[in-house]
Amino acid sequence: MMDLIQVRRELHQIPELGFQEVKTQRFLKNIISDMANDRVEVAEWRTGLIVKVSGIKPKRTFGWRTDIDGLPIQEATGLPFASQHEGLMHACGHDIHMAIAIGLLERLIKEPIGDDVVILFQPAEEGPGGAEPLLAWLDQQRPDLLPDQIFALHIAPELALGTVATKPGLLFANTSELFIDLHGKGGHAAFPHHTRDMAVAAAALLMQLQTIVSRNVDPMDSAVLTVGKLTAGTVQNIIAENARLEGTIRTLTPDSMMRVKKRIEALCRSIEEGHECSVTIDYGASYRQVDNDPELAESFLAFASQSQEITAIRAEAAMTGEDFGYFTERLPGLMFWAGVGSEFGLHHAKLVPDEKVLELMPDFLYNYFNSL
Repeated sequence: MMDLIQVRRELHQIPELGFQEVKTQRFLKNIISDMANDRVEVAEWRTGLIVKVSGIKPKRTFGWRTDIDGLPIQEATGLPFASQHEGLMHACGHDIHMAIAIGLLERLIKEPIGDDVVILFQPAEEGPGGAEPLLAWLDQQRPDLLPDQIFALHIAPELALGTVATKPGLLFANTSELFIDLHGKGGHAAFPHHTRDMAVAAAALLMQLQTIVSRNVDPMDSAVLTVGKLTAGTVQNIIAENARLEGTIRTLTPDSMMRVKKRIEALCRSIEEGHECSVTIDYGASYRQVDNDPELAESFLAFASQSQEITAIRAEAAMTGEDFGYFTERLPGLMFWAGVGSEFGLHHAKLVPDEKVLELMPDFLYNYFNSL
């Protein structure tokens, strides 16, 4: 059997941003080519791979999706196999996801099940979003590789090793990036009346944005609008000519997302009027909500509860964003959390997942697919 810990550690050292996963794709291709036989077909899409394993007597096709990109985070784990790419890290656990997929693939090749399985090594989950264009390519170029049902996992640092968690229906929220640029007139700090100060305008807008969830979203609904970064100006004695706010929007329904964006646009127009400036909005990457198929979710939880090595629990819906939602919008699908018991959470520079998950998950997934 393949040493999945070594596979994970080698992948951990080469994190790459979305649609730049050249080394990652090459590494995966080499491993897969060493395992492949006449029942395995490998297709390339941009920096991703789609691998089909034919079953013995296929009546349907299961899909397993794994994401392959990293994050722009400087690693601080101190691990001997830490990222070799300055300023980049697999801080969301996609290296773990890939290693699990490789383990599942190896098992399917050595011990084929009845049905076909397509494993999608998808780039750009963290941004700008790979699921939607991948689905479009499959529709247009390779509809034969589209699965009938689609599955995926995401590591959960807060859950103990061996725990899986999911629920029927909504699991993850609709998400949208948010970038707002303000343009005014700079000048000397001693002559503010000759300027249009974008530091002040940005501060005013930031405070107004905080009223959207509390005053424009139904209290029985849920939404998040977070501005994580505000930049303005150059030095202390020059009034800022430009400012930029960067944030994220999370909602439980597409309608709520539309209402939040409409209110953002109205507030930006009022800032333009009140501060005599121009404001532009870029929503960046937007992801659909992840809606688990109710029957698949219930059957998965029932299967997992019978395992002696796995603890199955019902998850709560989260404001987490995942472009797997584009798959569940099109196909019956299921995503679940897999516990990795780390002190530090997702997107943290010190995230260290428990690698024992690599011993549990491939076999668990193989047995699950074999039971369907």
